Amino acid sequence: MSRRGNCWDNAPQESFFGHMKDEISPYIRSWKTFNDALGRITDWINYYNNDRYQSQLRGMAPNEYYHYIVTKELPSALA
Repeated sequence: MSRRGNCWDNAPQESFFGHMKDEISPYIRSWKTFNDALGRITDWINYYNNDRYQSQLRGMAPNEYYHYIVTKELPSALA
């Protein structure tokens, strides 16, 4: 729970779920079972955590940025 008077406590969660709702909402009507929803949400979370390009990471996906931090080599697409 958020501390009283500090609205920034929940900002990361609100941002994450807001992005998720925006990006998976076109698929909701086609879901027939719980496993349909679970599969789409799991795929989206995997994309969000591993493949989504982010300006805060110098325009790289998290996996690319991790590789850059560890090896000090830019990914071939950015070199």
